[in-house]
Amino acid sequence: MRRIAGLGAMVGMAVMGSAAVAQDSARPNLLLREVVEGMPRGERQEVQVLTATIAPGQATVFHTHRFPVTVYVLEGAFTLEMEGREPVTVSAGGALVEPPHVRMTGYNRRADTPARVLIVYVSDPGAPFLDPAH
Repeated sequence: MRRIAGLGAMVGMAVMGSAAVAQDSARPNLLLREVVEGMPRGERQEVQVLTATIAPGQATVFHTHRFPVTVYVLEGAFTLEMEGREPVTVSAGGALVEPPHVRMTGYNRRADTPARVLIVYVSDPGAPFLDPAH
């Protein structure tokens, strides 16, 4: 009986010790969680990770995407204007999802600071990143 109690105490100490180690470990910081529609459904997908710098006052071309695009703002602020929706501005450290099949353009509305963004795009293999809209 003493052996079982001693074993239980050792297991308890080991669990507490591993919990302490887990607390000291690096953990991811959740920036954005969003349910999206329109992801590729094939057996294979292509992942593209891109960066872009948008000069003060500069805008992207008016365009659409075939699949959702995740944008993380590294520096400055990024404003997304989508047809039929209110503009969304995200500052450094924030993220947003651009929906598929919506006409849009991205801006750096600041006059003095470039906007730097990290972009993650998951698509069917070979699909273009964007389609210019007219």
